[in-house]
Amino acid sequence: MKFTASQIAEVLNGTVYGDSEVEVTKLSKIEEGEKGSLTFLSNPKYTNFLYDTKASIAIVNESFIPKKDIDITLIKVKDAGKAFSKLLAYYNQIKLHKVGIETPNFISKTAKIGKDVYIGQFTYIGNNVVLGNNVKVYPNVYIGDNTIIDDNTTLFSGVKIYSEIIIGKNCNINSGAIIGCDGFGFLPDENGEYAAIPQIGNVIIEDNVDIGAATTIDRATLGSTIIRKGVKLDNQIQVAHNVEIGKNTVIAAQTGIAGSTKIGEQCMIGGQVAIVGHITVGNNVRIQALSGVARSLKDNAVVQGSRAFNYSDWNRSYVHFKNLGKLVARVNELEKKLK
Repeated sequence: MKFTASQIAEVLNGTVYGDSEVEVTKLSKIEEGEKGSLTFLSNPKYTNFLYDTKASIAIVNESFIPKKDIDITLIKVKDAGKAFSKLLAYYNQIKLHKVGIETPNFISKTAKIGKDVYIGQFTYIGNNVVLGNNVKVYPNVYIGDNTIIDDNTTLFSGVKIYSEIIIGKNCNINSGAIIGCDGFGFLPDENGEYAAIPQIGNVIIEDNVDIGAATTIDRATLGSTIIRKGVKLDNQIQVAHNVEIGKNTVIAAQTGIAGSTKIGEQCMIGGQVAIVGHITVGNNVRIQALSGVARSLKDNAVVQGSRAFNYSDWNRSYVHFKNLGKLVARVNELEKKLK
């Protein structure tokens, strides 16, 4: 794909300084720019690279004034960082735009397929599946019976969607993600042997959700596991049965959330966090990486830490740990008196 400086400026509502007809075919970092590439400058620390870069076009802030001669064509915008991000999204949209149904595949006769849909090779689409307009289903995807996928959602190669799942608009589900597998529910009998509890609920994913590669979201035992609007999940996350994740919460890789836990809105959860089941995490909570959350958290809490040792010792130590501030104050007061 080729774009001229004038075409790019039109998309970004920017102004061209230099050759408006110069063409680019790719994007690059400013320090690695080469002829035919587009780059950007938003951090002043990288200004020196602009004078030496081999890139053909650079997006810069309106306030930027070169201190020496440059050969590169400039596109000036209000915010170069945001403009470049917008351009990345635009470029990605064009790159990923596919329409049509490839063969071989299996599409049930009872499935309903919207307009401008892409369905890749070796895809399975079950009975009564509904795909909205502009849905993209890459090769080797499985979509189980009675699943609904709304407009402009993309399922990348190797995604597995079990039956009765509901997925909203403008979602991206990356390769290897599994949505709707059975939750981890077993009951022991009198012999200590475990029998599976049927998981007959589903998963509901609302609009504008991103799900990372190899992330797993279990179906509910009863009712629904729910991922609310705007949630962003990193790669390799485990979301157990009947969990609910609130609007615009973001969670980093390798986090595990046990069953029936409710997480609020606008939370930020770091990598490798472990959250036990049947608790509530409030809104705007921050959980630092490698933390273990074993109790409910109120709104706006910021927490960190986890260390496992003997359970009885932990319970006894925790009593003192909670009072550590008071104990330090008492020690300081005693030291003053001794002096």
